[in-house]
Order: sequence, then structure tokens, then C-alpha cells
Amino acid sequence: MDALVSLKTDDGIAVIAINNPPVNALSQGVRQQLSACLALAGSDPAVQAIVITCQGKTFVAGADLKEFDQPLMEPHLPDVLSVIENSQKPVIAALHGSVLGGGFELALACHLRIADEHTVLGLPEVSLGLIPGAGGTQRLVRLCGPLVAVDVVIGGQRLSATQAQAVGLVDHCVADDLPGAAIEHARRFILTHPFWERTRDRLMPAHNSAEFETKVTAVMKKLAGQEAPQAALKAINAALTESFDAGMALERSLFIERRQSAQAKALRHLFFAERALAGRTRTLAANGQGRGIEKVAVIGSGTMGSGIAICVANAGVAVSLIDVQDAALQRGVKHIDDYYRDALLKGRMDEQVCQERRALISPSTSMDAVADADLVIEAVFEDMEVKREVFRQLDTLCKPDAILATNTSYLDVEAIADCTRRPQQVLGMHFFSPAPVMKLLEVVRTTQTDRSVLAAVLGLALRLGKVAVTVGVCDGFVGNRLLAAREREAMFLLEEGASPEAVDRVMRAFGFPIGPFELRDMAGVDVAWRNRQGRLSQLSEREKRCDWVDTLYAAGRLGQKAGLGFYRYASGSRQALPDPWLAELLADHRQQWSITPRSITDHEIEERCLFAMVNEAAWLIEHDIVAHPADIDLVWIHGYGFPRYKAGLTYYADQVGLGVVAKALKRYNREGRELSTFMARQKKFHCN
Repeated sequence: MDALVSLKTDDGIAVIAINNPPVNALSQGVRQQLSACLALAGSDPAVQAIVITCQGKTFVAGADLKEFDQPLMEPHLPDVLSVIENSQKPVIAALHGSVLGGGFELALACHLRIADEHTVLGLPEVSLGLIPGAGGTQRLVRLCGPLVAVDVVIGGQRLSATQAQAVGLVDHCVADDLPGAAIEHARRFILTHPFWERTRDRLMPAHNSAEFETKVTAVMKKLAGQEAPQAALKAINAALTESFDAGMALERSLFIERRQSAQAKALRHLFFAERALAGRTRTLAANGQGRGIEKVAVIGSGTMGSGIAICVANAGVAVSLIDVQDAALQRGVKHIDDYYRDALLKGRMDEQVCQERRALISPSTSMDAVADADLVIEAVFEDMEVKREVFRQLDTLCKPDAILATNTSYLDVEAIADCTRRPQQVLGMHFFSPAPVMKLLEVVRTTQTDRSVLAAVLGLALRLGKVAVTVGVCDGFVGNRLLAAREREAMFLLEEGASPEAVDRVMRAFGFPIGPFELRDMAGVDVAWRNRQGRLSQLSEREKRCDWVDTLYAAGRLGQKAGLGFYRYASGSRQALPDPWLAELLADHRQQWSITPRSITDHEIEERCLFAMVNEAAWLIEHDIVAHPADIDLVWIHGYGFPRYKAGLTYYADQVGLGVVAKALKRYNREGRELSTFMARQKKFHCN
């Protein structure tokens, strides 16, 4: 076995160094060799103290997730950490980089913690459907109290080194020479602490029970549907009420129970899917052939355009925000100023950073400002002719090697590219609103997009911190195409007898933060109407018949902003309330078309909405719109609120069974409307 852990002695101080790149994961091999080094150091009479450090860019950043689909293998981490905590010689942790999961638990078991000032510490197990399983809940509560434990263990909060020191987790922060500082602190510790206290023996910090319950309620509200937070809370409560050994036993049993749970498996799938996408993105970006993007221009200063400008500036890239209408430009500038003012007030940025980033944004009413841009992102009105006219201007005004991108959410990027003399330098960059917050970016490649152009944009996406999914050209790309499939089926359900509130309730119960009709009201009925008008020739007869969006638009019921849409809203409220007006509209429609309404179960609503999306996902895969089925999962996780703990649409379909989906699609196809040949696609569909 390769040497993953080494031991050397420096004048009475044993330095144990873990070297398991890239993140020093606590694999079985690391645990075995760490145990052996601890035994050697413990038995060496010349050793007075032990320092545990890690080579590379980080301390231990977690467990080896690949081992989680295998049986538990000895030595188990709790046993290794028990050896550390019960050591007859003080053990000092030298922390740097990311101290996460098992690495955090290792640090908690040590007797002293020294951290580089740039260190970040956290317990992200809940985000993987797990809980800490090696004493994380029990020792953290004893060191920092239950309020911190709720934030870190359940809420997933990560602590900087200074924050960790403030709550009693880190003993000392250092600016440089961490290994030397750790050894020096070890020497002082020997002299000043002839006896040292184990973390397990610490007195519980005082806390306010009412404050604790309030915090638990607030954090749990954000994690509805997830099982791991409830298990983590049980373990934290055990730390407050039980002995250390009893709490450890409960924590470990809960961890083992969670390890092979459906949600944990789903979240591991998502973890590896995100890592695989990031790897593919980095590989593609590396093929940029030296094409760099150092100056960006954004055309259109509305909410999306100004939001994109903020994203670019936050990545440290200069950006021109262009709008030929001065009043619109000033509204965009105000939006930008408000964003940075809010970021400063809420502590997300300091004043210097706010000023530096704001200074990177240059507003202009002249299209000539695109002249020196390496990349121009068009974010104007969602109308094909308007966009084509903008691209004709850009083709004339931009330098020859400039990349031209459209932020369209569903229009044909090929048709936009074809109006230029440089179609090979045109692609789509579909940001999601609010652009500075939403991580998803659909990068739409046309059949003519040059590989170096795609690479350059993906490189910028990495700088922007986006989850960049490369997709092909089709109506709605990936996200909105599937959204349209769900909305279409939801409309058919209304026609047959379901109510908007029933459909929305079922989708929320599945795990979505908002239902289809609530979402339509929030986004704006007028937006749906324009989209529908642009696609009338492509709609089936039944889709044309379900024309309630047209009726709502004609009645001025534009959604939340108008106080009326599919629902009604009290003044100043976003709470959707059922509206008898809509119920009467649906009843009249059914009577007009001789449709007898029927009772529709929640099960049918769920299957029809989701299976319609699965069927459309199969079309996307068959037509190579995405490189991998899991890319569809990532689009819907990061852009549309698909519950993370269900890992995305294609993973969900695999768990249900593709045969089950196909039979249900056939069963629900009561009117013989055309369905995609789902069964023929199953071999390509699987997300695993």
C-alpha cells in the first residue's frame, strides 16, 4: 500500500502528515495508516506531543464517498478518533484549506486546534442525506453549544477560522507557517497543560432553550422533505440529554441508518453528477486555444441584463451595460446600485469590494460601446425579430473575433446566428433570474458554434461560479422545454376536472418549492401569453383548446403583479388564494366542449406531470441535446427547484422504473395524442 500517512519526529514532537490527494479523504487506507502512526507515536518515549497535519492545499475535506456503497470497513473512524481523544500525549490539529466532514470530526477529537487564517470548517453531511457519524454532533455541542451545532450540522453553515475561534472551536489562528506554529504551540501546551481535557469531558456551554427551539424551527422550515435534518436533530438533542457514550451510540446508529437510505443514495448520485459536469466543463474550457474574455458588454438593462452585468463584475471582469433608452438604463443602474448597497448592509461584501466591483460596470446609451468587447451578451425583449436586428448591429459594430451570445430562454439560436456573418462565433447563454443568485447557466451550442468559442464561454462560466450545462438547440432547450411539458399536462388536468390548487399542492408535496400555476402567476401570465403566441402554429388542437392563458391575458389577470391570475392575491400579498372566477371559467370550458369533469387523484396528478417531463427528457437524450442524462437532472435541480434529495428527473425515473413510466404514459394517453417513442429510448436514458 502506498504511504498515505507519514510520521516524523522533531525534537520530541511527532508530526503525522496525511497525503491522500486531492482532498486528503479519510479512506480506509488513510484510517489504517493513521492508526499505525498514532500507535508508534504513542509508544515512543521520546515523543511528548503529536501534531496532525495534511499535505497539499487542504486538511482532510471529508470521507471517501466511493466507499459508501461498500460495507463498512475497519478501522472505523470513531475508533480512530477515540484513540486520538484518549491519547496519553496531547494531539494538536494543524488546520488549513477546507476542514469538512470527517476532517472536522478529526479536529474535534484533538486536544488543541491551530488554524491558518484562511481555513473554512464545516459538517456538510446533511447535504448528502447523512449526519456526522464519528462524534461530530456530540463533540461540537460540547465545544460550541447547541446553537452553533444547529447552524453547522443541520443548516450546513461553514465557519471561517476567525468565526470558529470566536465560538471556541479553534484555539489559535495563524497568518503563515502553520506547521511551525503548530509545533511551537505543541511545545507550549506541554509546558502549560500537564493535564488536558478531552472534548468529551467538556462542560456543556450554557444556552437559552427558547432560543434553541426558535433556531431549530427556522432551520427545519427550509429543509422540508429531507430526512437527514431530523436525524441530526435527534443526535444534537442526545448530546444535550445523554452521556457522551450514549450520544455517540445514537449518532452512530443514525449515521449507519442514513448511509444506505434512498435520499443518501440520491444525493451521492447528485454529488458525482455535479463533479463529473465540473470536470467536463474544465476540460472543455481548457481547449480555448488562448481565447480569453476580459471585457464583456451586455445589451439591455432590464432585470436580467443588469443582473448579468452584476454576475460579470462579481467575477472581476469589466462590463459595459448598454441600453439605447436612457430611462431604462437609469433603472438598470439603480438596480445595480441597490444590489451592492444591500450586499454591504447585509455583510456579504465589504465596502472596498463593493466599490471595486461596481466600478467595473460602465453604463452607456451607445451601441458603439461594444467595440472593444470580447463577448457581447444580448438580453433584450424575447422576440425573434428584435433579437435578430440587435445581432445585425452587433455583427457590424463588434471586433471580428468577438463572441456574440443571446440570453434567450427558448428561441432558436440557429436563426439568430444565421443573421450574422460570424455564425461560428454565436451561441446562447441562458441565465436564470435572479442572475446573481441562480447558479444555473444553459450554454447553448449551435451546429456551427466553434469549439474555441464554446470553450471560452465555459471558461467564463467557471469564473462566474455557474453550474454551466452545455445543451443543443431546440425549443426551450432543456429547462423550459421540460417546464412546457409539465405545464401542458397540468392544463389537461384542469380540463378534465382538477383544480389549480390541487395540482400545485401535489407538486409541492413532491418537493417543488412552488406549483405550476403559482409559478405561472409569479413569472407573469403575459410572459406565458407571448410565448404561446409565438408557438401557436406548433400547438396541438387540444393545446389550442386549453386557451385559459389567452383569456386571463385579455382580462388583465397577469398574475401576482396584477393581484389576479390563476389565483387572486390580497393587496401586498403573494399568498395564492383560490378564485371562484377561474373555477367558473373552467366549468364553462368543460360544458362548451362536452367534457364531464371527474375526480382526479393526487397519484395521477403526480404521475402525469412528472412522466410527461420524463418522456420529453427521453426526446432530449435521443436527439443529443445533452451530453449525459444527469445533465438534465442538474438543470432542474439548479434552475427549477427539483428537490435535491430526489436527485433530479432522470434519476427519479430510474427509481420508478422506465417500464412503469412507459405503461403509465400509454394509459394516460386517453385521446390518442401523439407520444414520443419512449420505450425505444430506454437504453440511452439511464442516468447511472
